[in-house]
Amino acid sequence: MSLSFDPDRLTLPLGHVIDGTLVPAAGALAMHRPSDGAGYAACPVADAEMVDRAVQSGRRAQAAGWGGAVPRDRTRALHRWADLIEADAPHLAQLEALSSTRPVAQLGPGDIAVTAEQIRFFAEMADKEGGDLAPTRDASLGMTVTEPYGVVGAITPWNFPISMAGWKLGPALAAGNAVVLKPSEMTPFSTIRLALLAVQAGIPAGLVNVVLGDGPVTGNAITGHPDIAKVSFTGSTGAGQAIMANVARTGMKPMTLELGGKSPQIVFADADLDLAAEAIARSIIFNAGQACVAGSRVIADRRIIDALAQKLAARLVPTGVGPTWDGASAYSPIISERQLQRIDGIVSDAVAQGAQVLAGGRRLDRAGWFYAPTLLTDLPPDSPALLQEIFGPVLTLQGFDDEDQAMALSDHPTYGLCAGIFTRDLSRAMRAMRRVRAGTVWINRYGRSRDHILPTGGYGQSGIGKDLGREAYRASRQQKTVLIDI
Repeated sequence: MSLSFDPDRLTLPLGHVIDGTLVPAAGALAMHRPSDGAGYAACPVADAEMVDRAVQSGRRAQAAGWGGAVPRDRTRALHRWADLIEADAPHLAQLEALSSTRPVAQLGPGDIAVTAEQIRFFAEMADKEGGDLAPTRDASLGMTVTEPYGVVGAITPWNFPISMAGWKLGPALAAGNAVVLKPSEMTPFSTIRLALLAVQAGIPAGLVNVVLGDGPVTGNAITGHPDIAKVSFTGSTGAGQAIMANVARTGMKPMTLELGGKSPQIVFADADLDLAAEAIARSIIFNAGQACVAGSRVIADRRIIDALAQKLAARLVPTGVGPTWDGASAYSPIISERQLQRIDGIVSDAVAQGAQVLAGGRRLDRAGWFYAPTLLTDLPPDSPALLQEIFGPVLTLQGFDDEDQAMALSDHPTYGLCAGIFTRDLSRAMRAMRRVRAGTVWINRYGRSRDHILPTGGYGQSGIGKDLGREAYRASRQQKTVLIDI
């Protein structure tokens, strides 16, 4: 069965989802397909009044009993939702592939299956995570109990639309909250469909509300709304800072922020170079490097740096270049012409500063916004290619002489999201893991697994709090301390 589809014949669910129904709205923001640059629709922008309508819908639905329901009832509803997500995978894949950078063939077994897994993972926490008894004097009973916040405001990015929605919706709903979620204005369709499937699964209408729009209008209305009790955001560090400022202007509320990264991949001389080269190349080719966890800085022992560079250059060849709606496509386009020009500008400036291009370094000559996987070396230490999050398929390569220098090069003045370490020496791996400044460290691999129990989040300007794992569920409930004299 072919996965390919005609993008011009796909019916798009374009509008807000409030109180369980699709609310049509006039388009305001032009939308273009990354695969061919064609304009095809306009995204509505929810104003403060529309956001308030969604928030009040969430408040009513949550207060009607979801937060205080038998936890196992929430679990069953979420499992039904996950079943519908899997059954609807062909349709969801088309909605996601049309506007995003994700090839349709990768979505069913990848992003959509992962989203269903995440929903099921958090569903099983609803009746397994609660309060604790505390040691107190015999004449007292001390305990902590947890309660849902009420309405959680969530904002997701364009690079992995459906799985990022799963990150936000799964823990918040399992913990008894309602959600008002804003997907990216560039990639909203699969998230809209998710919300409608939730109602079909028996999750009460109003618990999952989706409002479309941009950050300055819709995003600010969500994060600054007085009845939004918690904010969860994945996106750039700059946007995260803007959200914190907006929340501070309107009050205080807890936040989970998963932000940008400029992650190092450290390759020691004793590493398996084929394994390292394969993992590094895969990490930057996947979604054309458009991931906050992209391991874009390769830091290698000088004794093996030339051999590693050759192996990387041989692997940084785009295959399966084509539109995301073609089932044979495997390499992602860049999300917009503006972002493609930014990537190319950073690479061109690096070359002008004396950097050597060992692979790529150019826009691909075809329709759409495609950029070749790129490897740069001989960069000055102040090069923007080394310091800025490029969010594209660009690797930089630096050399080190000893472990201390490797650790010094790995440290970034701003980011601390992820890091990779390649070595056969367990002691060296553990020393480096302790010294590297990152919220997630992978050893002899690079990239997340489908072990949803493992939390993710960064150090420094790469974020606050954790997504996934028990931590994400616990962060969706507030804690109350109780002391009873007997």
